Amino acid sequence: MDIQELDISKVISPALVNLELQATTKLEVIEELTDLLVETGAVADKKAFIADVLYREEEGKTGLGEGVAIPHGKSASVINTSIAVGRTKTPVEWESLDDKPVNIIILFAVKNSDATTTHIKLLQKVAILLADDEVISQFQTVPTKEAFIKLLAKNQD
Repeated sequence: MDIQELDISKVISPALVNLELQATTKLEVIEELTDLLVETGAVADKKAFIADVLYREEEGKTGLGEGVAIPHGKSASVINTSIAVGRTKTPVEWESLDDKPVNIIILFAVKNSDATTTHIKLLQKVAILLADDEVISQFQTVPTKEAFIKLLAKNQD
């Protein structure tokens, strides 16, 4: 599958977006976003998935800077590779490249069979998008879940 053929809208839906996360810590953010993944049937085992995400967090910083983090878990508990997105009311402490807290979190849930190809392509697509400061500032202000998804799927055509 070519990166251009990977349609982000196939791995995210409005049910996987929460623009008003209540979380005030990194763990609470991961738990809240994992709840969305469990509710939509993308993740079967909440505790196992969170353990896999936290294990990955130990390997290196997932905070990209500019208030954005992209934690991710490759896990046997993932049924459908998906992305859950959250925006917190107040910035949350996170290990990030600019050593600043984050408030936009894009959590990747990747099933083991997709771990090498789809996972890398999704990260690549999102990383390209996040290199655009204008996109990041729009993430901070988009009013609806649908607008957030549209922004995330930008440059799909």
